[in-house]
Amino acid sequence: MKFRSPPLFWRTFLLILSLELLTMAAAVPAIRMAEREPRAHRLAQQLISLVQATRIALVYSDPQRRGALLSALVESEHVRVLPRDPTDEVLPLPDSAFLNLAQQEVRQELGAETRLASRVNGVRGFWISFSIDGDAYWVFISRGMFQHTLGYGWLAWAAVAFGFSLLGAALFARHLNRPLTELSKAARDLGNWKIPQPLPADTGPVEIRTLNESFNRMVTDLKKIASDRAVLLAGISHDLRTPLTRMRLEVEMSGLPAETRDAMASDLDQMDDIVRQFLDYAVPAPQREPEPVDLSALLAEALGRARLENARIVERIAPDVEIPGYRSEILRAIDNLLANAHRYGRDGAGDLDLEVTLAREDGEAVLAIADHGAGIAPEDAARLVRPFERGNPARSGAAGAGLGLAIVARAAALHHGTLTLHPQAPHGLRVEIRFPNALH
Repeated sequence: MKFRSPPLFWRTFLLILSLELLTMAAAVPAIRMAEREPRAHRLAQQLISLVQATRIALVYSDPQRRGALLSALVESEHVRVLPRDPTDEVLPLPDSAFLNLAQQEVRQELGAETRLASRVNGVRGFWISFSIDGDAYWVFISRGMFQHTLGYGWLAWAAVAFGFSLLGAALFARHLNRPLTELSKAARDLGNWKIPQPLPADTGPVEIRTLNESFNRMVTDLKKIASDRAVLLAGISHDLRTPLTRMRLEVEMSGLPAETRDAMASDLDQMDDIVRQFLDYAVPAPQREPEPVDLSALLAEALGRARLENARIVERIAPDVEIPGYRSEILRAIDNLLANAHRYGRDGAGDLDLEVTLAREDGEAVLAIADHGAGIAPEDAARLVRPFERGNPARSGAAGAGLGLAIVARAAALHHGTLTLHPQAPHGLRVEIRFPNALH
């Protein structure tokens, strides 16, 4: 399966997003390192204040009211004072830079013999040892009162900032790529024989303005060339068809032998056909909006009016196949395909066997005409759809202007379709047009 490259918008968006993620990934350790010491200091000061307040309450309070004071500490501050026993099962605090800083400051204030633990006799919390007149005690502090010191509030702000960064990245990528998107669409329309609207040449960066100016100038030049070509070929057609008609009349009335007369008439018909192909190729592409076109009816119409002498035609035409397009362009393409089949598709005995099919495949309309003639070499398939390219006359037995398949290829491109030539074994040729967006 071939990997499809993402559009430029998503490339730009993903690049900005990657930079945002890398920046945040680098910033998180820096932020935590920068705030580690202040948080450790706040935690240590709270622990020290509670221990000192508890010690003062036990030492200086009225013995009769000491029990009530300890009960008040338990209720309001979640602090309990318990006797410390050498047999207590003590689990030290986890080894982390944050807690190590807090322990160091607590021991500096309360004494180096002060012990801190995360669990004593199976009870989790902050446990801090102290002594009064040789008696050892534990101060148990619930972890709940220190949750706000853990410093995760900034994560919410980081998430909000990241969301706004994503929105800004999307808007920036869209704004940055809009001129290129418009240029890409205009180039695609031009490739499909449509004249695009002028691109804005007075806004945006200087490079985009220069590019749009050059593109607009190129489109204007192409329009002028196409117009001059149409006028030139129309004049040639007018100047050539009048003497051709006169020559045909003179041949018919010349009294020449029938074989000679037929040969000359055939040459005149061939010349007239070449002039017609020049005119068809010179016709500018329609600039109006496409309309629904019934391919089934159009193909039947073209077959009905085609003059295919001694032809055996097998038709497999699906009913009611429609596409958005231009009726005259599609009909011209079908006429050229049938004319090519009539001219080049006969077998060695001079018989013409055609298979004409129209079907729907995966949302596409597929029109194909296959013959059993001499066919073409596989390496010539891509070359023969270009203007003024012809096959080997010795192979095909006929000559032409080399515009028939070019006209078909232009009609296919105008409808965003594709023209493909499939040489068939042992001989013959299948010409296939695929039109996307079949309506039925």
